[in-house]
Amino acid sequence: MDFLKLFRDIENWIDQFPWLEMLTSLSILILFAILANFIAKQIVVRGIRKLISKIKFANQSIFAQHSVIRRIANIVPAIVIMNGITTVPHLSEKIIVLVQMASQAFIFLTIALAISEMLNIFNLVYQRNPNAKNKPIKGYLQLVKLMIFIVCALMVLGTFLKKDVFTLLAGFGAMATVLMLVFQNTILSLVASVQISSYDMVRIGDWIEMPSLNADGDVIDMSLHTVTVQNFDKTYTTIPTNKLITDTFKNWRGMSQAGARRIKRSLFIDQSSVHFMTVEEQEKLKSFLLLDQYLDTKTSELEKFNHQLSNQTVYNQRRLTNLGTFRAYIEFYLKQHSGIAQNQSLMVRQLQPTSDGLPLEIYAFTNTTVWTAYEAIQSDIFDHLLAIIPEFGLKIFQVPSGSDVKSLSSGIIIQDTMRNF
Repeated sequence: MDFLKLFRDIENWIDQFPWLEMLTSLSILILFAILANFIAKQIVVRGIRKLISKIKFANQSIFAQHSVIRRIANIVPAIVIMNGITTVPHLSEKIIVLVQMASQAFIFLTIALAISEMLNIFNLVYQRNPNAKNKPIKGYLQLVKLMIFIVCALMVLGTFLKKDVFTLLAGFGAMATVLMLVFQNTILSLVASVQISSYDMVRIGDWIEMPSLNADGDVIDMSLHTVTVQNFDKTYTTIPTNKLITDTFKNWRGMSQAGARRIKRSLFIDQSSVHFMTVEEQEKLKSFLLLDQYLDTKTSELEKFNHQLSNQTVYNQRRLTNLGTFRAYIEFYLKQHSGIAQNQSLMVRQLQPTSDGLPLEIYAFTNTTVWTAYEAIQSDIFDHLLAIIPEFGLKIFQVPSGSDVKSLSSGIIIQDTMRNF
């Protein structure tokens, strides 16, 4: 009886202070919410994690890094507060409704974040698939996330305005033009992503070159709005996705798939050094292993042709030139080179003469696409050709430098001095 009397006395005393009763009830509610949060995260979530850790599967590490369950567990204290706020005495109806709305909005946002986290996990799992580089889905998942957050925003707005989502969507119908302007880049990027994926224009790992945006390197990421390129100087270039549709770019994927890389480079020959070869020069070049058979075959062919023109002058007859012989030597040399792909196009050709000399272009393919190996093979070939070209009586054209002009001036001065003597 004494205990009941004491309890009634305390209750009567508290009734004299409504704010104290309200604070006490709020404190109890908050303690319940904290307890519910503790049980949900420390007991339930940990238990589910331990259960998952015992199950062995391929992508276990990804699920361990991203905790969707922990995000969902945040809903529990919000539900406790939303339902328990009505039991707090002496609270105005407006405050109760506001707290319930805020709790409900928090639940909507938590669910949206949890779904977003699930999509991130799905993307990481998909990227481990060998075919993921050919068909990246990150852009599509970002579009799904955008739609989820738009729906979440509408539901939160509808909660505070006390209207359903469909009523809000009907109201937003009049703002369709404004929304199209706001999401213009997103719409363009979505269309571009679909086209890029459909036509297989770019994959992660491709080497692309886009001079207009100073991009020259490997594609390391493709999202809804941007494509990230790591340039060879280790800088990064971010390209808007729709630019890959509207602007011109070069994709070197074909080179990688073929396993060969093109050499297209010219030697500029001094045209004044081109002449018919004498018998002595031919005998000298026959010591070259690659030219022995060529010179014999070519000489026999020319003798047979010139025999038919025996009544013509010597100027009308065909004769070997040092340039033609050098061109044949380059072709034989490339066919014997271990770094040249023999199953690809290979030719040595003359281009239109210029004021800088006669271009003798080498068109061939290396049997590797590795950058350092490619440059080494190309340099090795041209080192050899530049060193051996004097043996053919040819000269490389070079614009006179300061030392050439100085040597020429010194020679003129010496000649003038000798004349005076």
